[in-house]
Amino acid sequence: MEKNKSMSIENSANLTDEDLKDIFYKMWEIRFFDEKVDELFARGLIHGTTHLAVGQEATAAGSGAVLRKTDWITSTHRGHGHTIAKGTNVNEMMAELFGRTTGTNNGKGGSMHIADLDTGNLGANGIVGGGYPIAVGAALSSKMKKTNQVALSYGGDGSTNEGSFHEALNLAAIWDLPVVFFIENNKYGMSGPIEKMTRVQNLSERAKAYGIEGVTIDGNNLLEVIETTYQAVEKARRGEGPTLIEALTYRWKGHSKSDAKKYRTKQEEEQWRTERDPIERTKNTLVAAGIFTEEEAEEIRKQAKQSIVDAVKFGETSPMVAVETMYEDVYAE
Repeated sequence: MEKNKSMSIENSANLTDEDLKDIFYKMWEIRFFDEKVDELFARGLIHGTTHLAVGQEATAAGSGAVLRKTDWITSTHRGHGHTIAKGTNVNEMMAELFGRTTGTNNGKGGSMHIADLDTGNLGANGIVGGGYPIAVGAALSSKMKKTNQVALSYGGDGSTNEGSFHEALNLAAIWDLPVVFFIENNKYGMSGPIEKMTRVQNLSERAKAYGIEGVTIDGNNLLEVIETTYQAVEKARRGEGPTLIEALTYRWKGHSKSDAKKYRTKQEEEQWRTERDPIERTKNTLVAAGIFTEEEAEEIRKQAKQSIVDAVKFGETSPMVAVETMYEDVYAE
């Protein structure tokens, strides 16, 4: 990133005003992407199932902004935002959901399996907690080959009860691996609140069991996400080991398409939408800092929305995957 421009908001990551505008654009792009996917599924134009992260835009955009292109991420089944933030082309992502040959996985992966090695994305994962050991393996290769790459592994709150989470943290800790475990705690697993799934008050407390640093932050505060993730990533890059970040956030949609959300109230949903919307909070912060005006913020929103309209056109008009190619791309050659 070019650093000879103004930096109206002081931050350790040295993000300029232009950088923050780009991040704000990505937040809108992430939201419009998932809202469009929701609509396309409802209309029967794309198939399978989907897990949306509307309302969680600050965690993806903020953490992705401090990673280098050569750094790795592993994502979850709710991974569209992580993928956009890491730099994957939204046209290719949408084509993937349409099952087209121009998709990130040649149209054979779908929503839960988007991978993009060009941007360091080792893949979303349909298995809860499946990304943790992959990230630890990537971090181990970085340490052995001395490439100075960092792996950031996204996970949901429910995944911290999986064995893979605990095994991954233990290995990462004893080997001082350059990995960051980033938990998006949106309060609910597939069908129940986090309070009924674990006895610890904060999931970051689980880091103590492995002798690593754990921290809980406001995941809907973009600047807090940026600062915390940057510190953890740089610590890992210096060879000082892993960090567990728990980012408190909220998904506006259900767990998946079949979720009636009977485990929470409309009042709670409305409160998070109106009082803690991460995009609205970011806009207010950047306007107050003089980085852009209300009118310029609206123009950025319109540009992001148009990019998703264009992505849908790209996906719809790309060639469909041929049945006879279904056994191709299964194994590396």
